[in-house]
Amino acid sequence: MIALGCDHAGFELKEAIKEHLSNKGIEITDFGTYSTESVDYPIFAYKTAKAVASGECEYGILCCGTGIGISIAANKVKGIRAAVCSEEFSAEMTRRHNDANILCLGGRIISKETAIKLVDIFLSTPSESGNHKRRIDLISDIENNIEIG
Repeated sequence: MIALGCDHAGFELKEAIKEHLSNKGIEITDFGTYSTESVDYPIFAYKTAKAVASGECEYGILCCGTGIGISIAANKVKGIRAAVCSEEFSAEMTRRHNDANILCLGGRIISKETAIKLVDIFLSTPSESGNHKRRIDLISDIENNIEIG
């Protein structure tokens, strides 16, 4: 299951992604918002990130104006590795090297078509182990206030 969330600036992008995933038979949970009326993105980042961190959903997709604010908020939830992407290489590499579990997109930055490409890449790319696993573990150490380096 994929968790979706957005603010007003990411609403149209989220809706396009939601339709695309539904057409592919992928189950989703939509944590809102549900219109273009102004809202505070941290609320929807939190709801979406908690669903991913708890295991209720495997991955999350968040949309705001740039993807930046909503990613910062999502990354405050323990266990979340949210990455803002606006092109294909980053969407692939954030899964391969960072084992990102939330993709963040900017509704004022990229088109719906680009967003759908990035979502497909993100969801179909596996995480790699080796050096990358060690580095992801170091990120978790930081999150758990374990001194590194």
